[in-house]
Amino acid sequence: MAMGEEEPVNLNEYQQLARQALPKMYYDYFTGGSEDQHTLRENTAAFKQITFRPRILVDVSKIDMSTTILGYKTSAPIMIAPTAMHKLAHPQGEALTARAAGACNVIMGLSFMSMCTIEEVASSCNAVRFFQLYIYKRREISALMVKRAEANGFKAILLTVDTPKLGRREADIKNKMIAPGLKNFEGLLSTKVEDDEGSNLEVLAARSLDPSFSWKDIAWLRSITKLPILIKGVLTREDAIKAMEVGVEGIIVSNHGARQLDFVPAAIDALEEVVLAVKGRIPVLFDGGIRRGTDVFKALALGAQAVMIGRPVIYGLAAKGEYGVRRVIEMLKDELELTMALSGCPTLTHITRNHVRTELDHRHCRL
Repeated sequence: MAMGEEEPVNLNEYQQLARQALPKMYYDYFTGGSEDQHTLRENTAAFKQITFRPRILVDVSKIDMSTTILGYKTSAPIMIAPTAMHKLAHPQGEALTARAAGACNVIMGLSFMSMCTIEEVASSCNAVRFFQLYIYKRREISALMVKRAEANGFKAILLTVDTPKLGRREADIKNKMIAPGLKNFEGLLSTKVEDDEGSNLEVLAARSLDPSFSWKDIAWLRSITKLPILIKGVLTREDAIKAMEVGVEGIIVSNHGARQLDFVPAAIDALEEVVLAVKGRIPVLFDGGIRRGTDVFKALALGAQAVMIGRPVIYGLAAKGEYGVRRVIEMLKDELELTMALSGCPTLTHITRNHVRTELDHRHCRL
């Protein structure tokens, strides 16, 4: 650490360091949301509307945050969300992120748009790894990635379903954001774009993503892999019920970091609707806006089995490499441990809906 540089004490300070470390185009790419960025602001702000109902005089001398996710033991209900192009944040990219996940004993979600290959990430660490999948118009490319992930010991498929087209990310359009070539797709897909209007990410996505992929096609995905399939991008009761009907192994409540449709609810505001629809039949994971251990606790209290961390992992990576990612995860774990102690919850099973009060609860009290 440079002389006079202070060690960050929370995730927001890591974001400030990342802002200093990254070129503006890349910082804007990682931090930005779609259109007016209303949902982007709400994703973090909505947590402020949830307050605690702590229980006192409980023996909290030992706090156990460990849990199992799809049968895999993990040190805490915190996972690394799949986020694209980590080499824009650090030259060693996703391989370093995966190493940090292994060191912290948390599950790593690898992006379909990773800049390290599936094989490089698999050989870099001993973390339990899940693979994120987009469905391309050329289905054989998506199928090949699934087969490579399965062959390299990935344990689940995170099927991202909120991206039939790419959301309108205006900072990327203004910055003329360039998508670098991705080694996973070498020889399969041309990433050359002649169009210099706006962001070439948009052009590539329009060329690649399959907007026709629908519920009936989950059967095709099921036919090419033995891995459990989790659907990422569920925000409504109706779609949670549909997901259970097609027999997926889990649901991830997510609005894609507010990068797709603006004015969908904050992810935390959609969580309980999905949890109530699922009624415990399959795991519900949560992704979106987690910046504190208190946020993790709130999501667990509202019924999530675990949470996923996206942007803060990138900030840690950009600021301080593998050490930064480890610190981001450790800070969240430390803050969650403290929140559990101060709320009277020695284990995760002690965290209940009665430990939090939402805006809706306040409204019902007033009625």
